[in-house]
Amino acid sequence: MTTASSFEDHDTVPVLRAESSSGISASVTLETLPDRDLDKRELLELACSIARDPALWREHVAFSDDRRHYVSLHRNAHVDVWVLCWTPQNDTGWHDHDISSGAVAVAEGTLIEHNLAVGVPSLATEVPAGQVFCFGPEHIHRLTGRDAGSVSIHAYSPPLWRMGQYAVSRDGILRRTSVSYADELRPLDDMV
Repeated sequence: MTTASSFEDHDTVPVLRAESSSGISASVTLETLPDRDLDKRELLELACSIARDPALWREHVAFSDDRRHYVSLHRNAHVDVWVLCWTPQNDTGWHDHDISSGAVAVAEGTLIEHNLAVGVPSLATEVPAGQVFCFGPEHIHRLTGRDAGSVSIHAYSPPLWRMGQYAVSRDGILRRTSVSYADELRPLDDMV
């Protein structure tokens, strides 16, 4: 696994700026959502507030090695919130979120965020429970579960409609396929 210290441009990798959710103000909650799209910091606060309140997501938790389990917790014209459940066999594949910014709060276990790099090894960063990070629509990543029983809260604004799913062939050719937000993201490439 590549470590943060071996990657030169920390500013371009949002997960390297992950924060402890205990230090995040939870001023944006499902009850206090403004009637507009949220910025990345507001998404971070929203994901934290939901991750801190298991009563909002605990009943939706289930695990499968064959298919990642996920449930929409909230969706309106401005915000989309999901609970995702992970095992070590679960993998989103490389993807973007089209025009949406997002935030990920790890509520239980540990996820690994992978950042695709060209000419150097890709970066893999562990994100343990209690950590949260946010990103803009330009962010391309891949998420995998490190621990059985990991749970994360994802918030997006504007709400997801389309995402880009990427495939990288062994000879390095990259292609993007547009997919519906309701489709399960799975690895499309032959590079693991």
